[in-house]
This record gives sequence, C-alpha cells and structure tokens, in this order.
Amino acid sequence: MAVSFKMCVSFGLFVGLMMLGLVSSAKFDELFQPGWAMDHFIYEGELLKLKLDNYSGAGFASKSKYLFGKVTMQIKLVEGDSAGTMSSDGPNHNEFDFEFLGNTTGEPYLVQTNVYVNGVGNREQRMNLWFDPTKDFHSYSILWNQRQVVFLVDETPIRVHTNMEHKGIPFPKDQAMGVYSSIWNADDWATRGGLVKTDWSHAPFIASYRGFEIDACECPVSVAANEIADKCRSTGEKRFWWDEPTMSELSVHQSHQLVWVRANHLVYDYCTDTARFPVMPVECEHHHH
Repeated sequence: MAVSFKMCVSFGLFVGLMMLGLVSSAKFDELFQPGWAMDHFIYEGELLKLKLDNYSGAGFASKSKYLFGKVTMQIKLVEGDSAGTMSSDGPNHNEFDFEFLGNTTGEPYLVQTNVYVNGVGNREQRMNLWFDPTKDFHSYSILWNQRQVVFLVDETPIRVHTNMEHKGIPFPKDQAMGVYSSIWNADDWATRGGLVKTDWSHAPFIASYRGFEIDACECPVSVAANEIADKCRSTGEKRFWWDEPTMSELSVHQSHQLVWVRANHLVYDYCTDTARFPVMPVECEHHHH
C-alpha cells in the first residue's frame, strides 16, 4: 500500500516591512477537501485518518494552489506503504514527491523523494529513516523558493534540489502547485519492486494525519498565469521570508545534518545509477549534496 502526500501549492503573502506569512495550522477542512472515497475518511477532532481496504484507498487535495513557501503535515504511517507529493497540473507539470514505501515486517520504511520539472521525473532518491514512522507522528515538509527545494523530516533536511538555471537546467518556479495526499495499494511496485504483496487479512490499513501547516503564497484561480510569479515575489515593502538571503541555501548546521543523513541512511540515488543513466544526468554533475 502507499500513502501519497502530493503538493501543488501557492504560499502565504507577506505584506509590509514585517515578514508576515499566511501561516495555517488548521483543521483539515479549512485547507483541504476529500478527493475520492469519502467513506474511507475518519475524523477524530484534529486528527484525520485515511483507510485502505481491498475495496479502495482514499485521497484529499488542497482547496487552493500556491507558489513558493513551506508545507508541512504530521503523519503517523500505516504499517505498510505510504507516499507524498507536491504537484502542478498538465503535461509539463512540476511535482515534488514524498513517498513512504513499506517493507516486510521488521525491515525499515524507505522514504523515496522525486522531483518532476516540466513533466520530467526519474530523479528518485531513497533512504531509510532513523525512527519507526508507524509508532508516532513525525513532520514531513517541503520548502520551496526561487533558489532551492528542500525536503525535510522533523525539520532535518534529507534532500536539496538547487536552482541551476544558470547551467541551462530548468527549475520549477512559474506554476502554482496544489497539495495532495492519498493512501493506495502499490504492491505492484512499491514493496521490493512488487515482490511483497499486500496481506489483506491485516486490513483495514490506517494512516493518520494532523498539524496541517501551509505558510505560502496563495494563488487564486482568478490570477492569470503571467501574474502569479509577480504576486508571489518579494518586492519593496512586500517581503516573503523564503526570499530572504538566509533561505537561499542551507545553514551550516543544516548542511551537516544533510551530510549525516546521506552518509548513514541513503540507500539509492539516481545520480549514481549507471545502469539507468549511462551518462550522468546533467544536474548531478553540478549538484552539491
């Protein structure tokens, strides 16, 4: 099974000299709406649970779209597979994915991240986590600005995708994105390449969510595509915190965290997969992890 967390979002507007943002740590229905299988949603106060059985999974989507900012969800994963994503629409869509791939009992979850730019993905990285994500809630975040995309787990960076347009490499910065999440059966590919099938005798499988936070620049449907970038860019007295110079790259501490994560938990990086890519993808030649 897989839990998908997919984001296509616009981020909160900062007005004046103070760095204000649209910070929402809200009830589910203030930011999101069910996308399918409403009878597989369980509401328990501030807690949302999605159910997967052998009939259906379930999914939800943000009511708005955003351009730049930060999105966070606290998730307690099902003892199986899960996934998460940030995406825009159309054939040339952009997408930032968190996918949580379950495994056989006793083996650690794998977190797979992926980045699609102009409809092109195949940029997978996988790592195991330094905790059991089924035992408690943990925060999963995506920070997105004009300089970088950062994937974070409990505020620890696990991946950075840097803007290298100066090298002729496209970077997602013109399409507003929405936030999506779902739980679904992915045993045809997610668990050891499809070798391990879902044991439906353990169903229903439950993924739990809370702490929905969007600090981003919201893009109303009425805003024309060519106006979105201007609306969500810092100018003069309108300042967004994610455009500040300190947010253009990781801090020294965050860089040390990323090195530690990659040294101890990275199990797959598309950049080093010479079987899939005999010629190294161009962004891998320039990326500094």
